[in-house]
Amino acid sequence: MKIFFLFSIILASLCCAPPPPQNTSQKQDNHIITGADQTEAYLPLLKGKKVGMLVNITSIIGNKVSVDSLLHLGVDVKLIFGPEHGFRGNASNGAKVDDEVDPETGIPIISLYGKKRRPFKEDMDKIDVLVFDIADVGCRFYTIINTLSEAMMACAENNKPLIILDRPNPNAFVDGPILDMKFKSGIGKFPIPITHGLTLGEFAKMLNGEGWLEDSVKCDVEIIPVKNYAHDMDYTMPVSPSPNLNTQQSVILYPSLCLFEGTIVSQGRGTYMPFTVLGAPALKGLYDFSFTPVSIPGMSESPLHMNDTCYGLDLREYDISGFRQKGEINIRWMIDLYQAYTRKEKFFDRSFSKQMGNINYLAGTEEFKEQIINGVSEEDIRKSWEPGLSNFKEMRKQYLLYP
Repeated sequence: MKIFFLFSIILASLCCAPPPPQNTSQKQDNHIITGADQTEAYLPLLKGKKVGMLVNITSIIGNKVSVDSLLHLGVDVKLIFGPEHGFRGNASNGAKVDDEVDPETGIPIISLYGKKRRPFKEDMDKIDVLVFDIADVGCRFYTIINTLSEAMMACAENNKPLIILDRPNPNAFVDGPILDMKFKSGIGKFPIPITHGLTLGEFAKMLNGEGWLEDSVKCDVEIIPVKNYAHDMDYTMPVSPSPNLNTQQSVILYPSLCLFEGTIVSQGRGTYMPFTVLGAPALKGLYDFSFTPVSIPGMSESPLHMNDTCYGLDLREYDISGFRQKGEINIRWMIDLYQAYTRKEKFFDRSFSKQMGNINYLAGTEEFKEQIINGVSEEDIRKSWEPGLSNFKEMRKQYLLYP
């Protein structure tokens, strides 16, 4: 298995394309049926309607792009809306995406990660119903939950129904500090922990139920739930959700490693193993493992420490099963790397970015940074997340669609 894994990484590097997701799940139920795959449940809702679809590279029916599949089934798809990374998933992290025409179908694509964040009235006037079919990774700073809220707002403002084709959450546990709303931003809009433990269908119910949409408006939502699914099941995503989450290992490590975006430590952007490694040039001599970030079009054009050798942790074979079993993100790596870093005043110095490079916006609280600096124990850091974390878990129960 190790030999196969190493061969896959080498092959991916040679062909300059990110490798496919690796199947690390041991307990996944092969009978899980996503909402999108249950066409018999929602085709009647689309019959005779002008349809808009908010989709990306994860939007598949079987192994085909859902837009293509629904067109083949006679659905009148008028518009495609694309979030961060674009409809076909080939835009880099944070890169603005322009409107275009899909070369495969000839359907106009309206970017929701360029000049606009939600469909405008002139867009909504062209459709009768909006279908939302995107896979999420269950993390507060992953922008798909923001895209969902904007779609719900557009539907509410224009009196159009939203159909959510639900998909499993690969990080379906609840952990981390609750977002202090003074750090509300594009990487954290709602008072939730780092991992919220909800599918997007469940999150939509929470947005409506808690009045978190603007002016507490409600969206008319129809959810096509996942069949044969429970939150305690391991789930391997069949398609990489974004260019820098290109393996199942990276998807599961993401909630823990993305916190390092607020530090001087690289998470492997600029390599073909992003979010599975950690390192910085200043850690030379302290760690044997090394990697060198470079510019990779479509993944990371200007990565941190570009062309400099970074030394640190290789987590590509780290046992990821423990995250779901413990229900915890890993903050030990943050504690250990800060303690190892000799120029500690530079560790959290990412002042070039107000939000994504600021640990307070990522953690959702300014307390976390101070705790790391002051050497607070992992146990006491976790205690400080209460009672907010327990209160959220209790509130969450009323919106669950799955055990």
